[in-house]
Amino acid sequence: MPRTALLVSAALLTALLSPTASHAADDPAPVPVDRFEGEVPFASQPAEGIFTWGSGTDDPPALQLTARSDAPEGAEVLTGSYDISGYGGFTHDYASTEPAHDWSARKGIRFWWDGQDNGKKVAFEIKDGGANGEASELWTTSFTDDWTGWRQVEIPFTDFVYRTDYQPVGGIDHVLGLTGMWGYAVTLPVGVKGRFAMDDVELYGRADQSLRANVTTDAAVYPVKEGGTAAVKVTVATTGSAPIDDPVTVAYETAGGTADPGKDYTPVSGTLTFPAGTASGTSKTIEVPTLRDKAAESAETVPLGLTVTGAKAPAETPQVVVDAHGLPYLDAKLPVRKRVADLVSRMSLAEKAGQMTQAERGAVGDGGDIATYALGSLLSGGGSTPTPNTPEAWAKMIDAFQLRARATRFQIPLIYGVDAVHGHNNLSGATVMPHNIGIGATRDPRLAEQAGAVTAAEVRATGIPWDFAPCLCVSRDERWGRSYESFGEDPALVQSMETVIQGLQGRANGRDLSRNDKVLATAKHFVGDGGTEYGSSTTGTYKIDQGVTKVTRQQLEAVHLAPFETAVDRGIGTVMPSYSSLDVLGDGQGPVKMHARADMINSVLKDRMGFDGFVISDWNAIDQLPGDYASHVRTSVDAGLDMVMVPYTYKDFTGTLVDEVKAGRISERRIDDAVSRILTQKFRLGLFEHPYADTTGAAAIGSPEHRAVARRAAAESQVLLKNSGGLLPLKKSEKVYVAGSDADDIGNQSGGWTLTWQGSSGNITPGTTILQGMREAGGNLTYSKDASAPTDGYDVGVVVVGETPYAEGVGDVGNGHSLQLSAADRATVDKVCAAMKCAVLIVSGRPQLIGDRLDGIDALVASWLPGTEGEGVADVLYGKLPFTGQLPVTWPRSESQLPINVGDASYDPQFPYGWGLTTLTRVPQGGATTLRALALAATAAERAGADRTGRELVAEARLLVQQKVGQRITEPVAKPFADADHLLLTGRYGEAVQKLTEAYRAA
Repeated sequence: MPRTALLVSAALLTALLSPTASHAADDPAPVPVDRFEGEVPFASQPAEGIFTWGSGTDDPPALQLTARSDAPEGAEVLTGSYDISGYGGFTHDYASTEPAHDWSARKGIRFWWDGQDNGKKVAFEIKDGGANGEASELWTTSFTDDWTGWRQVEIPFTDFVYRTDYQPVGGIDHVLGLTGMWGYAVTLPVGVKGRFAMDDVELYGRADQSLRANVTTDAAVYPVKEGGTAAVKVTVATTGSAPIDDPVTVAYETAGGTADPGKDYTPVSGTLTFPAGTASGTSKTIEVPTLRDKAAESAETVPLGLTVTGAKAPAETPQVVVDAHGLPYLDAKLPVRKRVADLVSRMSLAEKAGQMTQAERGAVGDGGDIATYALGSLLSGGGSTPTPNTPEAWAKMIDAFQLRARATRFQIPLIYGVDAVHGHNNLSGATVMPHNIGIGATRDPRLAEQAGAVTAAEVRATGIPWDFAPCLCVSRDERWGRSYESFGEDPALVQSMETVIQGLQGRANGRDLSRNDKVLATAKHFVGDGGTEYGSSTTGTYKIDQGVTKVTRQQLEAVHLAPFETAVDRGIGTVMPSYSSLDVLGDGQGPVKMHARADMINSVLKDRMGFDGFVISDWNAIDQLPGDYASHVRTSVDAGLDMVMVPYTYKDFTGTLVDEVKAGRISERRIDDAVSRILTQKFRLGLFEHPYADTTGAAAIGSPEHRAVARRAAAESQVLLKNSGGLLPLKKSEKVYVAGSDADDIGNQSGGWTLTWQGSSGNITPGTTILQGMREAGGNLTYSKDASAPTDGYDVGVVVVGETPYAEGVGDVGNGHSLQLSAADRATVDKVCAAMKCAVLIVSGRPQLIGDRLDGIDALVASWLPGTEGEGVADVLYGKLPFTGQLPVTWPRSESQLPINVGDASYDPQFPYGWGLTTLTRVPQGGATTLRALALAATAAERAGADRTGRELVAEARLLVQQKVGQRITEPVAKPFADADHLLLTGRYGEAVQKLTEAYRAA
């Protein structure tokens, strides 16, 4: 309905004339935005509508239109209930297919709110500029619900401030233009179960210059070398971008700060005048000269006070910073050890606490708290991205945060971290690799290293020097929602794939970390997260994630600790403990959260293994420890945590840490050790010399060269489980019927941790689906997602089915997920495979139970989560490359068998660990005779240290055995077959062939 043609109701007129609402007599009539009479639907873009959102499935509020006799306007109001643990609210977006709205002639926005007197703040935001409501700048303010009953809330547009935690790069132009408005959003209180009612959102009043003109500076911090001159650009801008009607004056004066006037800088003062008629966006410059002396000094600040008349003043006082100079820690020629010791000796306890603190980018707003709390690190959680989500925006965002760190006494640069767990997966357009389970299936350590190198190059090119990867968990139960983050169930396989660390970091001695294509890597999650017992989790509705790992000391060492020892030998820079608890049978401690296990972090990791990097906690993990907050801090730091990820509670953490040290409950020696470890890695990364983003590699992000590595990884990750009659590879002459939910879905084939934490289905990022890859391979295809198209006349069917994305405990089996294909997927498989010869591809993060349909399937492929390069899957389907992948985990017959792993005393799976048929490869002939010869040759190769030869000999024996076994996989076959692959990975080639011979005889 037309927004300017609505009549003001009697109730609204009464409100406008009431003593509680003071409005000028000549104010224009209000312009309705929402009457909540059904004129705006519950819908989302591209259509206009009201929609809810939240951090989890239970956080979006429930909304409805409710008839109320006390409605301030009309007959209905918007009502809702909420119980929010993370964040949640609702939005009204205008249609993105229509022009944006012009609010620039108005003083502000107002609405009626039915107060509950809960004392909670409610955030109200408006959306300005950009392509649509979801790509706009957010400008925010809030009101406190401290009354009962209906009250009209009036908010002048001058009360809104730019929301930097949503788009810290600066969004569109940093100016509330009001000429391109896309709607509003309401963020409801957290931690209180409540209800609300709202009515009659409208624009009111008439804008005047004092409300629509504002003065800004081009930065908040201006670092300058001693003796240089800082240039502070002052700009006047108006909402609507019209020229100013009246003069604007800006009086300025240097005063306060830590620098001495006349010694460190020349004081300046004066007045800038922007005459009436000055164009919006006009700038003038204030220069602040600094003075040179011969003394070595830490950084010093010179605030530039601004007094504005005729416009709104900047949100904060700009600071000129005279850079630290002449101090030993700044000398790049000194050994890192000496630089660290010098810097730590100068730091205060509060500065040390700041270095041990990591906050989420969304929590620090415009970044002022970085200097206030001397923060050492920021991170982006899954899906925490700048707007727009481009490489340029990431680099600008991080540079803006690094600029804030220049205002600290020693200008210690931030170290920014991100979960790039299969490529730079938070960045739209990045190269998304197969998840680790697929990399494990490749059995190709060199490819793992190349995948790590591509990831590092793309991450560092956006200004990020730290990656929370790789996950070195040994996944022992496929019901775990994180199982795809593991390279496999065999510690030997995980260890073999740790070449990824060199891909990420470079040489083990850390000398490559300062390169613009390397990042600091993180071994996670220490230790035993892949061994948690099903049903032991106490986190929300999780079933196994963050639960308890019960093991003997021998099992702990052999299975879960071994990969971390390898990581330390490879020079891993950081280690992240697990959320899970560890229960070492017989040690008398029972289950203890890993973030509290000093015996494992200090004694085993740091002392025994010799780990010299730093330990970073997981997201809010210390909050899961018993006791009060002070004990959380004390226990975790004493256990060996060097940096603590406290995304939104960094103020509480730093204050508590300082208090605990002052009280003598945490030693200063422990603090100095932690800070020294952190600073060592910052120096190795070259951040003190180059804190800002080096974007020279940005052009290679998502490049053909990088995608070629991902394509190869996708191809090598495909595991051919069954291939009756040699159905695969397909021939281009064959007429192929393609169906299935995952055939043409880039989101499903990429999985969780893709753009957002949980990932999502659909066309979420640039790439090639499996269907597109098959078309590009030249296949003669017909596609019908649900197999509703006629199935007559085809040579072969290819059905691509599997899971939809999930991450962490959200994906635990029993938490809304299972190992069964969906009913729709099963129906598609049944229909296609009944009509023609068929190949079924399973896109998933873990094995799916397929045994009841296996007889009706001619070819079966475990495709895992291949990432954005579906051509890699097509490469093996059409025979451009051979199938070479092997199962990195055991494929069970039923869920009742779980957990089932190589080495189990009872072992009767659908497909054993290490199984993987091949194509385009000659299978050896000669049976038992050939196996005897291969065993002798493999033993000789082992003695000679000829690893490559030994691996090739075992591979030949495996192909021979698989050919004889076919689909007759019994327990006497499966157990030695799986054991052989473990022996191969541990370099015992002769024994591996002997085990394969045992399987051959049992077939």
